[in-house]
Amino acid sequence: MKSLLLLPHSVRSHKYNKCLFNSCVHPKMTYCVALKLNEGLVFASDSRTNAGVDQIANFRKMRHFINVGDRVIVVLSAGNLSITQSAINLFEQRGNSADTPNMWNSASLYDIAALLGECLREVRERESPFLLQNNVEIGTTFILGGQIRGEAPRLFLIYAEGNFIEATEEPSFFQIGEIKYGKPIIDRVIEANTSLRDAVKCVLVSFDSTMRSNISVGMPIDLACYTLDSLSLPHQYSLASGDPYFTQISQSWSEGLRGVFVALPEPDWDCSPKSPTSPS
Repeated sequence: MKSLLLLPHSVRSHKYNKCLFNSCVHPKMTYCVALKLNEGLVFASDSRTNAGVDQIANFRKMRHFINVGDRVIVVLSAGNLSITQSAINLFEQRGNSADTPNMWNSASLYDIAALLGECLREVRERESPFLLQNNVEIGTTFILGGQIRGEAPRLFLIYAEGNFIEATEEPSFFQIGEIKYGKPIIDRVIEANTSLRDAVKCVLVSFDSTMRSNISVGMPIDLACYTLDSLSLPHQYSLASGDPYFTQISQSWSEGLRGVFVALPEPDWDCSPKSPTSPS
């Protein structure tokens, strides 16, 4: 009977690395969120890539492209790691050619979202026949946001096929990856006039809720706050495991929830267990 445990170490490592960059990097093994507010934008992503309980690694899922005074572009990614990295690298590489439309000379963020969608589509068309032969998950999504001089801040969700939608309603936000645990707090708290400071607290609570329910999402958390019309991104943070502020947020939120739960009104019907009737 064959077992992975009986394979030579080099073979096991190759198998795990293949799993890490391909089939085991499921779109829900990460969590990214971006908010569009009156004061600006907030972006956050975890850094964990999971290929099983014994193969966990960290890869940044947030990229910044900045020309101070002209444009700020932030990209968040979820899904197959090899596909997302190849698409971003192609997107960045094309930015070096001034003779073709690219992230640095495009007139609007809409055009830049279309360029990233084209890069994703090209990479998927090139790689998917080989990956699908081995039942490798190739699902990939991006969030792209920022501001170009002369435009208001904008936020886009780019799907695996390269098409995309723009966040237009207020308040507006996008999530990718493992979204279900962190969405309720954002739905309840975030409004268009929410301050950037309060938005950061809400995003961190959203991550805390997600990490408590899904171990494949984990620290470090990359965080970026963009202030309206600043056309720069000085506020970038990386919160590692044990970060004092995140720990305080997590503990305070848990204690607050327990306190609110205890204070909730009791149901107006009797659901306590009945005492057994004594024999006559």
